[in-house]
Amino acid sequence: MATKTVDVTKTDDEQAPEEEVAAAAAEAETETGTEAEGAEPAEEREGSGAPVAKAPSGVGQGAAAVVSAALGVVSLSGGWIGTVAAARETLVGQLRTSSGASVAKQIKEVYGDAWHATALWAGLFALTALITGVAVLARPAFGAPGRPQAVWIKSVAWAGVALGAIGLLLAVLTYSDALLALPSTG
Repeated sequence: MATKTVDVTKTDDEQAPEEEVAAAAAEAETETGTEAEGAEPAEEREGSGAPVAKAPSGVGQGAAAVVSAALGVVSLSGGWIGTVAAARETLVGQLRTSSGASVAKQIKEVYGDAWHATALWAGLFALTALITGVAVLARPAFGAPGRPQAVWIKSVAWAGVALGAIGLLLAVLTYSDALLALPSTG
C-alpha cells in the first residue's frame, strides 16, 4: 500500500479534488485488482502512487473552431494583408503605365491587378478557414472514442466551414472576373 504525501505548495481547496480522484482510483483498483475498466491510461502522481486520469479538455478544438470562423469573416470582409497587396499592385500598375498608355491598359494595370490581388488574399483566407473548420469537425474521428465533441465547437466549426466556402466561392468568381468584372473601355 502506498503512503500518502502532501504537497505543501497547494491549498486545501486545490488538494481536495485531487484527493477524491486518487481515492476513487484506489478503490477501483482494490475492487478489480487492476485499473478501472474503460478508464483511460492513468499517470502516477509523484510520490503518491495513486493514478490520476487525464481527459482531453477540447480547448484546442474550440480555439481552432473560433480561428476558422474568424478567418472566414476576414475572407469576406477583406483584411489588412489584402488591402496592402491591392495598394502595392496599384502602385506597381501606376509605375508600369505611362500617361500615353491606352485607357484599357491603364485600367488593367492600375485597378485590375489590385482587384485580383485582393481576391487572391481573400481566397487564401477562405481556404484556410475551410481547411481548419473541416479539421476540427473531423478531429473526433481520430480522438478518444466515446468522448463526444462539445456542441458549441461543432457549431462554430460549421460556421467557419460555411464562411470559408462562401468566401472561397466569391474569391474565385472575383478573380476570374465572373463577378464584378472591370469595366470595358470600348
